[in-house]
Amino acid sequence: MPATKNEEIRISVRELVKKFDQQTVLTGVNLDIRAGETIVIMGGSGCGKSTLLRLLIGSHVPTSGSISILGQDIASLDADGFDLIKKQFGILFQSGALFQSMSVGANVALPLQEHTDLAPEVIDMIVKIKLELVGLRQHAAKLPSQISGGMMKRAGLARAMAMDPKILFYDEPSAGLDPVTSAEIDQLILKLTRDFGVTSVVVTHEMDSAFTIADRMVMLDGGRVLKIGTREEFDRIRKLPESAASSLSEDEQIVYQFLRGAADGPITRRRSADDYRDDLLGVDAQGNDVTHSGSARPAR
Repeated sequence: MPATKNEEIRISVRELVKKFDQQTVLTGVNLDIRAGETIVIMGGSGCGKSTLLRLLIGSHVPTSGSISILGQDIASLDADGFDLIKKQFGILFQSGALFQSMSVGANVALPLQEHTDLAPEVIDMIVKIKLELVGLRQHAAKLPSQISGGMMKRAGLARAMAMDPKILFYDEPSAGLDPVTSAEIDQLILKLTRDFGVTSVVVTHEMDSAFTIADRMVMLDGGRVLKIGTREEFDRIRKLPESAASSLSEDEQIVYQFLRGAADGPITRRRSADDYRDDLLGVDAQGNDVTHSGSARPAR
């Protein structure tokens, strides 16, 4: 959905390509992400969604194309310039990524201590506010090993919010959580977006969570954008009866199978055909010769 002139674009991706050696992981990705929206990036294993996230946060460098965050082309920035951009976004990693030797409160305080000149008593007050937001203020003195997996995710979210970022990136925020805890994380994401105008970029394969939090959805397949649309547009495809699925375009049939988690469809048929072909030819997905036991050799 194109943005209007009154909508602030916080992230803009243009013709993004990422290759690792001879393998193309992303090809020609175009995407605009607006202020105050939650956008969910999804797709099957190996579709490129994690690579896209790493490119957005600067962990990978594009092979070609551009990524603009808050109006700055991040590829053109030096280290100091990119550090200024990084201060305006937070990241919730899949595991929470807390430092195990530090208390929950100390983990949240760390970015404030490293990137600001605030007095210790001010930092302590901010830590309490952020932990209260995620329901963990009374657990500030505990070590990560003393709290549950869901609490570690919430502590990681409090740390990601420490610098009052404009953008939050989430890597599989519901992974490994029970349904109730997952629902709590979903509500926190919605609350932060609603109350603070944060732009949320969420990579997930959890469909219940995706349809709860998303304003818009992006589905990747084979390194390309298959579909971008509102949650309602994706929901209409998901709810189509099987008898109507054959009338969908080829790309939408892939979306349909993924959203419904169906065992039969273009994704599985393609996967089976590719695996069988590669096995017959004696090569793996990267074109390496695997006809002999041991390490793979480049195919001739």
